[in-house]
Amino acid sequence: MKGNVIKYDKDNIDTDVIIPGQYLKIHDYAELASHAMEGLDPDFHSKVKEGDFILAGKNFGCGSSREHAPIALSHSGIRAVLALSFARIFYRNAVDGAFLLPIEIDHNTYNAISQGDELEIDIDLNKIENITQNQTYKIKPFSEIIGKIIAAGGLFKYVPD
Repeated sequence: MKGNVIKYDKDNIDTDVIIPGQYLKIHDYAELASHAMEGLDPDFHSKVKEGDFILAGKNFGCGSSREHAPIALSHSGIRAVLALSFARIFYRNAVDGAFLLPIEIDHNTYNAISQGDELEIDIDLNKIENITQNQTYKIKPFSEIIGKIIAAGGLFKYVPD
């Protein structure tokens, strides 16, 4: 995957700002996506391009368990969220629905990546290449079961061995 970074230098970005509650009745994913991150960044929709990545701090996706959060982000064009840690329910909603990849990174990687950097992510090799800065970083590998669910295209397509 290759894309540019939209960085939020913030911890605890919750699902209420990822997709505010008044939009939870929207069933059209394109319309839902037009409101992604509206609670934190009203200009997000004009910043994001297909294939981009969000970079954020700790506990990304905390708050309510709404599946709308990864759906809105993925349909806005986001392919992965890179964060220091994730709320477990957001993490599993993202993986199980095959909406986007929740990629855990360390503090050094977080601090090294800047807004607008172009990245190439290889989950098979557990690495991020920062094309802009000509640097390479390691990512936390997915567990075996999560890797299998991702490879299958989500939990509903996953067939255990």
